[in-house]
Amino acid sequence: MVNVYEEIRKGERGAWVSIGAYLLLSGFKLISGYIFVSSALMADGFNNVTDIVVSVAVLIGLRISQKPPDSDHAYGHFRAETIAALLASFIMAVVGLQVLIDGIGSIFKGGKQTPDITSAGVAVICAVIMLGVYLYNNRLARQINNKALLAAAKDNLSDALVSVGAAVGIIGAQFGLPWLDTVAAIAVGVMICKTAWDIFKDSTHSLTDGFDEQELSDLRSTIACISGVEGIRDVKARVHGNHALVDVVIEVNPQLSLIEGHRISDRIEERLQEVHNTMHVHVHVEPKL
Repeated sequence: MVNVYEEIRKGERGAWVSIGAYLLLSGFKLISGYIFVSSALMADGFNNVTDIVVSVAVLIGLRISQKPPDSDHAYGHFRAETIAALLASFIMAVVGLQVLIDGIGSIFKGGKQTPDITSAGVAVICAVIMLGVYLYNNRLARQINNKALLAAAKDNLSDALVSVGAAVGIIGAQFGLPWLDTVAAIAVGVMICKTAWDIFKDSTHSLTDGFDEQELSDLRSTIACISGVEGIRDVKARVHGNHALVDVVIEVNPQLSLIEGHRISDRIEERLQEVHNTMHVHVHVEPKL
């Protein structure tokens, strides 16, 4: 379990990098959006504010998940990260809806000002910075095999794309179509809500012990290739933080000794931990009839 906790501590670096970047960029975008009269840039700034909340939630979850197992948490506290992400999804949804309401309302106000072209440059600069954050977190996540940080990296990439979209809307507004800036702001609001929904769906799926069918099939295939396994009666798995808890019922030669059956179980545990990043594997051995 030592390696698991070391990976979590390394993952905190990525969360801190995201928090620092979002703090700087959200303030930069909101101030610039106000000065240069850009709804799209303002919406992009609010998007980054929600990303701060998400990153802080992930960081808190990572901290809590490092607490060792206790009397009423025999498997540890690794699901704290998932719970934090679920709470963050509600906050994101509220902000996303507010951006949509403000954007749609501005359509009917009339007298829409054309945003200063400088705001497009601000959006492009922010997109480049977020692309750098994405590359850093993506590399770190793959090094430590951390799914949560990898998801955060993908969110960094989507933020870079949002900034590009804001720049496109601002530039389009320079050609006598100021409403394009508002349309870009609404698009950002939609993306915030979509991200909130995706986080909510993934979190609730994990918390209700849902598990990807393809990954379950891969687990079965790996077990079937292990020497001594003559059949698989059942394979169950559930997500626990960034790892999986697996229950397996296998069939072996009924003539095998208890020690030989135990060795097969050990090989299954070791192989699943190496290939599928499992945290705990429970193997039940049955004689093949």
